[in-house]
Amino acid sequence: MRRPASRTTARGGWPWPACVTRNICQVADIRTCDRCGAAFTPRREHARFCSARCRVAWNRANSYDPAAEASALRWSVTAMSETIARLLRLGECDRPRALGLIGEAVWLVTIVDATLVRHHPESYDRVLAGEQPAQRDGVNGTLAGLRFVRNRIGVDTDIAALVQPRGEHGGRVASWLWQPASAPRLDSLSARGREWEMARYQEYQAWLAGRTMTETFGRAASFLQLAADGATLGSDEEQLASGTALR
Repeated sequence: MRRPASRTTARGGWPWPACVTRNICQVADIRTCDRCGAAFTPRREHARFCSARCRVAWNRANSYDPAAEASALRWSVTAMSETIARLLRLGECDRPRALGLIGEAVWLVTIVDATLVRHHPESYDRVLAGEQPAQRDGVNGTLAGLRFVRNRIGVDTDIAALVQPRGEHGGRVASWLWQPASAPRLDSLSARGREWEMARYQEYQAWLAGRTMTETFGRAASFLQLAADGATLGSDEEQLASGTALR
């Protein structure tokens, strides 16, 4: 998966993909299914199909390649994991570098999350359902909070305003905290868009504000790795079954 070539620049100078800023534009309350054309109310912001049946049928009709999809997902998860590992290993360093790496980690987490929600919802929901209720709330809240950060720094907020270094010289980045945030502006959003963005803001306040980079990115990455493992295993089995059927 490559980053979009078109970029805008977030405040603070960190380059931000233009497609990310579009995620908080108006979200229609009613969408049309890309497969059957039926009107449906989306449960998630990336929803394109009214049902799993339509999603599978669309993938088959549009030359869906399970092997290529699994490879792209593995690449994205590896990039996310390596970026988070570099971030959490950082000691005292220049602040712009650390803030840029936090922004990159946010971007990669939300890209992997959106890919799994959109293309592998069965694996995503299965792993989430297997968590204990408290852990499930933590995963949902953390990922929603990181979507709020993505939206906020993609438009009008310097990421430095959301991060609180610790210690005289900033200390290890792993121990930096997320700052409480002000409520988002919602005037340009649809009713459902306002509902989603306010929910993301509330989850940010509950699950990110006052918590460390280690806790936030560790929880998000652990869950997404498990969900991606389940998704790629399913793709490998589907490829094997297809190969067997052709013999």
